[in-house]
Amino acid sequence: MTRHETLDLDKARIAGGVASDQKHDSAHKHVSGEAVYIDDMAEPAGTLHACLGLAEVAHGTITSMDLSKVRAAQGVVTVLTADDIPGENDISPTGLHDEPILTKDLVQFFGQPIFAVIAETREAARRACRLAKIEYAEEPALIDIADAGADARLVTVPLKLERGDSAAAIAAAPHSIKGQMRVGGQDHFYLEGQIAFAMPGEDGDVTVFSSTQHPSEVQHMVAHALGVSSHAVTIEVRRMGGGFGGKETQANLFAVISAIAAKKLNRPVKLRPDRDDDMTATGKRHDFLIDYEVGFDDEGAILGVDFTYAARCGYAADLSGPVTDRALFHCDNTYFYPAARAVSRPLYTNTVSNTAFRGFGGPQGMVGAERIIDEVAFALGKDPLEIRKKNLYGTDDRNVTPYHQTVEDNVAERVIAELEASADYAARRREIAVFNAKSPVIKRGLALTPVKFGISFTATHFNQAGALVHVYTDGSVHLNHGGTEMGQGLYTKVAQVVAEEFQIDIDQVKITATTTGKVPNTSATAASSGSDLNGMAAQDAARQIKTRLIDFASEAHDVPKDQVVFLPGRVRIGNREIPFADLIREAYMARIQLSVAGFYKTPKIHWDRDKGQGRPFYYFAYGAACAEVSIDTLTGEYMVERVDILHETGRSLNRAIDIGQIEGGFIQGMGWLTTEELVWDGKGRLRTHAPSTYKIPLASDRPKVFNVALADWAENAEPTVHRSKAVGEPPFMLAMCVLHALSDAVASVADHKVCPRLDAPATPERVLMAVERVRAEGAR
Repeated sequence: MTRHETLDLDKARIAGGVASDQKHDSAHKHVSGEAVYIDDMAEPAGTLHACLGLAEVAHGTITSMDLSKVRAAQGVVTVLTADDIPGENDISPTGLHDEPILTKDLVQFFGQPIFAVIAETREAARRACRLAKIEYAEEPALIDIADAGADARLVTVPLKLERGDSAAAIAAAPHSIKGQMRVGGQDHFYLEGQIAFAMPGEDGDVTVFSSTQHPSEVQHMVAHALGVSSHAVTIEVRRMGGGFGGKETQANLFAVISAIAAKKLNRPVKLRPDRDDDMTATGKRHDFLIDYEVGFDDEGAILGVDFTYAARCGYAADLSGPVTDRALFHCDNTYFYPAARAVSRPLYTNTVSNTAFRGFGGPQGMVGAERIIDEVAFALGKDPLEIRKKNLYGTDDRNVTPYHQTVEDNVAERVIAELEASADYAARRREIAVFNAKSPVIKRGLALTPVKFGISFTATHFNQAGALVHVYTDGSVHLNHGGTEMGQGLYTKVAQVVAEEFQIDIDQVKITATTTGKVPNTSATAASSGSDLNGMAAQDAARQIKTRLIDFASEAHDVPKDQVVFLPGRVRIGNREIPFADLIREAYMARIQLSVAGFYKTPKIHWDRDKGQGRPFYYFAYGAACAEVSIDTLTGEYMVERVDILHETGRSLNRAIDIGQIEGGFIQGMGWLTTEELVWDGKGRLRTHAPSTYKIPLASDRPKVFNVALADWAENAEPTVHRSKAVGEPPFMLAMCVLHALSDAVASVADHKVCPRLDAPATPERVLMAVERVRAEGAR
């Protein structure tokens, strides 16, 4: 045998292919501090630093603005106002022109950017900002959506979903209940704050290193603000220190300001706001007021529902339209409603414009669904899990959503049944009842909640992706795509897909920074679609190259095409095997193109918003979680004793990364529903604008026992990349089990006869107030 024929014959599998547990490509850099984020980049000589001057009223008109002391301050190079924007003074992502870069006269929220200082140092810029003398004619401000009123101003057109006659169904039902629930917002609290670093170039060009989930949108915003074409602007993103939706549109402001200053001064400019300014001036998860009415029978079967989802959207639309739409899309969660009506109220408020956040309105929608399950259960004296199972979607019938999509891949019942067994739900329910009967102060609670989450952008045109794959003559591969890496492991997963196609080790695939100069017109890395879209686009590119190689090898070696087979590290051509790199060199010498742009668009989806009907989601992801908690009924303090999770990810591309996403998503969701509370005062000032006043979960807040499993039988019914499923957002909503376990513990003080109606976040204060309320109502 020749040297080539003996090479790698014993190699059964490539290192790092699909379905292997690979560590995140930058994991070792994350823990050692070697990962280079934008603020770690070496600053070229002459780099300047920017700081934003923010409004100090929630609503009013600027009557005078004296920036003379700002301009004269030590180290200040220039000050930008709205008059210094060469192009369009707008960064509205939806084209409504309601979000100025720098406001000129009208102030609509406390913290709205008015000017920007550009100085030699960041410290000089920050100090100079405080010297501004601005006077306002203050006007009344609307802060809380509870004060909005029936004829309140909306930031965008609301949505209505309707199937059947819900009013008639509720009226005819043996039982009906009305209620209202408040669901709090959430700050993204990414470890790496917002940041942009602009480098001026020739002929109007500018390159911006931006911490963004949506490089193409940032490119367009910078181009519009500068008054240049998109080809003059390049956006590059190697990694973000967290995004969670907070860098989908909110990065626009910082990139635009740095780019305008860089082009004006012909010097590099960096803008990294202080954490307080970041939290004050950037949008958050929408908080909601949910009004609901439900009709049901004696067995707990829901007959009709009516929801109104009112959201604090802030002063501009941003992404509030699609966020509130998705809340309605998930007002069913895993439950079939024979008749349903749901409407959104995207309300204008004099607060920062709220934005995307992991789950994108879906979590708020599901919390409303789970509240009505609790209402039905307590009204009938049944275990909420019994009511959940009673109302699950079916498979052949009872399978049409309120937006008229047929649920074709329902596995919720199996997931719930398996988790109920593995978590020993029934036995623990009995044990907790015995414990609570003997414990006068500490009470325990248990809850099991399911998740059904739709996967796809509801804006159909965003469901597309591109990728660029080069194969070099030594057999190494350069991979670029439109997805961004924010710690979720997207780069690793897509590299695994390419390695699998070529049957080469993953270390032969070079992961490169996302840049608009390589893959244009990208969609945001959001909607849990990063792996679905970019993995398929990269697979398409690799397969195009493979087809060329097969055609070449077949002709050059005079064998049928089906006898050209890619094996681990080598290619079998007829009865001969050669290393992959040798075939690449042969193909290059024969002038075979080894570079391809791949593309993918999600099939089957369509949506008619005016009618409230269509198929907005390609498929659904399912999971379930069971939580046990203990509460102190004297203080409201609590502990999460145990959590069991079963989640299905289809044929997982990388189980290690998927489990990490489930764990992280759950803890973040738990924070949203328990400890993370946003508070605005009467003046519209965000009072929880730093880690000293805003409590994200700590390591000590994690469940004492935390069991996470993937459904090993799962397979996507749709032909996604290797039949995998998205895993970025769905696990976030598994944390609803903690809220409902707390509710169950509270309910025990009145023998589960009163629905606790525990709002979120369920802080110790709210838990204590709920205990007192339930105890008082139970004593009547």
